[in-house]
Amino acid sequence: MKAFLTSIETSGNGTITITGSKSESNRLLILQAPFPDLEIDNLSNSDDTRVLKQALTVTQGTVDIHHAGTAMRFLTAYFASQPGKEVVITGSERMQERPIEVLVTALRSMGAKIDYLNREGYPPLKIQGTVLEKNMVSIQANVSSQYISALMLIAASLPSGLEIKLLGEVTSVPYILMTLSLLKQVGIEGTYSDNTIAIAPRSKIEPVQIAVESDWSSASYYYSLAALTGSAITLKTYKENSLQGDAALSEIYRRLGVETRFDVDENSITLQSNGRPLAEHIILDLVNTPDIAQTIAVTCFGLGIGCTLTGLHTLKIKETDRLVALQQELSKLGASISVTDNSLTLKPATQRNEWVSVDTYNDHRMAMAFAPLAAVVPLIINDPEVVSKSYPDFWKDLQKIGAQIEFK
Repeated sequence: MKAFLTSIETSGNGTITITGSKSESNRLLILQAPFPDLEIDNLSNSDDTRVLKQALTVTQGTVDIHHAGTAMRFLTAYFASQPGKEVVITGSERMQERPIEVLVTALRSMGAKIDYLNREGYPPLKIQGTVLEKNMVSIQANVSSQYISALMLIAASLPSGLEIKLLGEVTSVPYILMTLSLLKQVGIEGTYSDNTIAIAPRSKIEPVQIAVESDWSSASYYYSLAALTGSAITLKTYKENSLQGDAALSEIYRRLGVETRFDVDENSITLQSNGRPLAEHIILDLVNTPDIAQTIAVTCFGLGIGCTLTGLHTLKIKETDRLVALQQELSKLGASISVTDNSLTLKPATQRNEWVSVDTYNDHRMAMAFAPLAAVVPLIINDPEVVSKSYPDFWKDLQKIGAQIEFK
């Protein structure tokens, strides 16, 4: 299937309610498994959350998480710590190319029984759950914060808790802080200082109900749309004091001419562009917010300004090599763009080609990041169904606020 986006002509205020954060939902589901007195509201309806929730019901056999990278990391740690459970975790072809050795090495040092079934360092994995007695572990912290969060999420259910020593520069710190905050909301004690995380053991928790905030990564596409159209867009349900690192969008997009107004009573944000980016070329370090790099790059191209984005080393091991994918697809549209292993530089656009077919590479963020560009130039999105990975209602919501889309 292809999505033909003729235009996006928003009129007046559009209001959208976005599904719960995938990042928060997946963390809370892993916590709920050993602590069933946790009740979760506004759970994400994404594919990633759905496959993780289903996987948690499995005790024996094969668990196929498809493209869900978070599920692969979190479930590897979870199943390794569950005596009596024996599973094989596998995924898509791309998932079997995404490294997991850093996490497996750390878990093995704690006593986990994990074997690689094909290539060393990569899924699929055979896991025989066991009691992880060791309460100290060291892990490389410069590859993916999900490895660290995976350990944090099982820590309280271990006999003696866990002390995690982070080696090297720590990447995506806000996601670690999100995990720590959710642990504390559940009633689990934890600290993070001097590159050491310490989580206390708990055999049970008091009954607690947690409502998942809407997903800030998904909000990025409406920030882009506001910047490109000048229209006001209201999004529910969001908090000014968010746990999500991508809440940095409010400050980042201020530099692209979009102001964010928080309504505390309504738990909503309203985005409004003044049409005046602060510079012809913006420079951003996105080491703590790499998931919004694609959206920012496309926004800058649509606005006709340049950008230099750094801190993007983790994008090489996502659903696709997102830096190469951005370079290829923006170049089709007429962009002058260059990438390295951890950065992207885009020059101000001199032309924008119409009706370009944008490939999505099995990557939900490629589809959603490019869609707002239809406000500037008509385009085609290949395999639009890929958005179900994180935001199944994306195309419906986009149509609600004025997008002209035909699927065929």
